[in-house]
Amino acid sequence: MSTSYAPLAGLPRERASVFDPPPVYRRLQATEPVSPLTFPDGRAGWLVTRYDDVRALLADPRMSSQRSLGANPIRLVPEELKPFLQPRPGQFIGLDPPEHTRYRRLLTGQFTVRRMNALQPRVTEIVDEHLQAMRAAGAPADLVSAFALPVPSLVICELLGVPYVDRAEFQQRSRLLLSLTSEGPELLRARGEFRAYMLELVRAKRAAPGKDLLSGLVHLEGPDRLNDEELINIGLLLLIAGHETTANMLGLGTFALLQHPAELERLRADPALVIGAVEELLRYLTIVQFGLVRVATEDVVAGGHTITRGDAVVLSLPAANRDPAHFPDPDRLDLGREYAGHLAFGHGVHQCLGQQLARVEMHVGFTRLLAALPGLRLAVPAEQVRMRDEMFIYGVEALPVTWKEAA
Repeated sequence: MSTSYAPLAGLPRERASVFDPPPVYRRLQATEPVSPLTFPDGRAGWLVTRYDDVRALLADPRMSSQRSLGANPIRLVPEELKPFLQPRPGQFIGLDPPEHTRYRRLLTGQFTVRRMNALQPRVTEIVDEHLQAMRAAGAPADLVSAFALPVPSLVICELLGVPYVDRAEFQQRSRLLLSLTSEGPELLRARGEFRAYMLELVRAKRAAPGKDLLSGLVHLEGPDRLNDEELINIGLLLLIAGHETTANMLGLGTFALLQHPAELERLRADPALVIGAVEELLRYLTIVQFGLVRVATEDVVAGGHTITRGDAVVLSLPAANRDPAHFPDPDRLDLGREYAGHLAFGHGVHQCLGQQLARVEMHVGFTRLLAALPGLRLAVPAEQVRMRDEMFIYGVEALPVTWKEAA
């Protein structure tokens, strides 16, 4: 790999504000959109920041998603965890076609726009139940623990057939697995406990199937039949992704709205604006804060550089979604922005499977939240809101809020 630029010594992480990606990304977009990058393990690779390049590489079949080929752009992988980077049956986000294609095909029909929209009445019930509980308990309240986290957790539990009473355990394990500060032994322990839990659940579904998604997968027959290892990995992936991402969008998205009162009032005055508002919040916040890693299986040209076979590449979703060449005035939150194809859910064959469910939850969540809690505002100064900046999925740790109590 040859270049005229000095490699970046690690992925940029320093933010100028809690809602904006590191400002160095803007300079890189203008001068070095495909930048040499040194990974924490010393491996040489690339950082890609322009929208067009990121989108093209996400769709390029020569860019592999296999974790065993790549490198972690944030931290050294503990030695004891390296064996688990090998491709695992059912972990379809870390597999390439044709293995990925088989699993994706089995699941795509479960997450169609039509099926997710059919869930809207139940999502509305869940949202309203939690908002009623917040009003009954009175202000102030932590929006994360009272609303943003339990709503998507309960939805994904019902969809998969996971007992909601177990939520505290799987939420804690998910947090450990997604944290940048977790050490090898606790990661191994959380992983082992999670796998044992899912295996027990799979066996229960074999003995007494329900109408849930996991039961349907357990009882597939013929060439589609899945073994226990595949079912464990699929179940864990859907469970973790199904609550972590939407929970953080609800919490961080509300924080962003509260810090942009003119935009908040636009949405409050015109609830029909919520569809575009959710897309804009997804673009503006881009909670997959470190982007996605791919590895070239052949030489690929991008941004005037040749990415050599075997090179690891970080595709920065936050940078791409703030690219001024694609989004006019990209650092402004504009809930009326004309939809312009953000990359918050990725792109290509690995585009987020559950994106339509996430949209339904956010459409209902933000609309009902603003209607149920008039005068919603922070209960602490904004600078006291703690951020989840040591997590792969960005968000707020807690969001203390208050509102106008009913007369």
